[in-house]
Amino acid sequence: GVTRLLLTRIPFFKEIIVSSFSCDSCSWSNTEIQSAGRIQEQGVRYTLAVTSRQDMNREVVKTDCASARIPELDFEIPAFSQKGVLTTIEGIIDRAVAGLEQDQPARRAMDREVARKIDEFIGKLRQLKEVNSPFTFILDDPSGNSFVENPHAPQRDEALVVTHYRRSPQQSAMLGLEVDAKPPDTAEDLRDEVLQFNTNCPECNAPASTNMKLVQIPHFKEVIIMATNCDSCGHRTNEVKSGGAIEPQGTRITLRITDPSDMTRDILKSETCSVEIPELEFELGMGALGGKFTTLEGLLKDIRDLVEKNPFTLGDSSTPSRTGKLQEFLGKLQDVKGKTKAHFIMDDPAGNSYLQNVYAPEEDPELRVQRYERTFEQNEELGLNDMKTEGYETEAASGR
Repeated sequence: GVTRLLLTRIPFFKEIIVSSFSCDSCSWSNTEIQSAGRIQEQGVRYTLAVTSRQDMNREVVKTDCASARIPELDFEIPAFSQKGVLTTIEGIIDRAVAGLEQDQPARRAMDREVARKIDEFIGKLRQLKEVNSPFTFILDDPSGNSFVENPHAPQRDEALVVTHYRRSPQQSAMLGLEVDAKPPDTAEDLRDEVLQFNTNCPECNAPASTNMKLVQIPHFKEVIIMATNCDSCGHRTNEVKSGGAIEPQGTRITLRITDPSDMTRDILKSETCSVEIPELEFELGMGALGGKFTTLEGLLKDIRDLVEKNPFTLGDSSTPSRTGKLQEFLGKLQDVKGKTKAHFIMDDPAGNSYLQNVYAPEEDPELRVQRYERTFEQNEELGLNDMKTEGYETEAASGR
């Protein structure tokens, strides 16, 4: 037969290799994908509440190191048990059914009872495709390179929950990553030094260098800026990490955009911050775009690029109605840059985001900063409910 390979780049999970095999003799064909980009800094977990037949048609990118679960049936596809695939929710169920049916003739001859139970389970899987009752589909990928389509983009999908998490040492070892057990050198003062370390370009994979610097933002706090420059392809990227602790309260910053000069305001968006523009019915969830230190115009440009370069929304697989809505949204987003008055809202439960006050140290009449107490769910997402920094020595000693 013939195997064809295509190297392509898809937003949200970098580069992938699509391979297709076909045989002219028996007409058998097969397709699979492999991740060609780097492993992401965090793992990702998609939790989808499937309630209709339309949900079965959502496009899914499942890498070979991702696991898929349906808790209602106590069913799981373990990591590395299947090759990576670009398919739909229904396609994943069909692949599972085909895998279970493959050895059924031999099981019926050797153990009829086991074969009967597997036939019953296959029937339950097929009933899921009719969506007679809602069920939950969970896709967990420690490499962060899997994806589940949001058909309502750029608006938030109420049925889809995306969670980013830090990999455990076991998951890092499973991915072949080296776990650094050495404690950091806290005695070294990094505030006046630009650190540089070698890495690979995320676009062309050529050797590149990443610069890291601690920066003090006036009237705010310290942040860590990381910038990567590639001499081979000219690609440049920057990312911001919070240099301080999580604040005691969350922060909600509301800016009323009334003048084109507002586009030049500096913005620090942490990776735990969500962005909302009520006039456009637009919301950008936590983790999207990562940490950014830019201007308001630069952040709106990144949002526009996020929508335009997504093949699931404006590519060949999109529907005309969805394309029309997104084009209308992009036009309204362009008008925000000076023609249309709108509210720009940043909500950061960790309190590590910042929007420049051009009247500082006086109050800004168009800028409102609210402090609020985090909910239990927000503390759980930030990992604060199980964290104890005081009095743990006494409890540990009494428990022995």
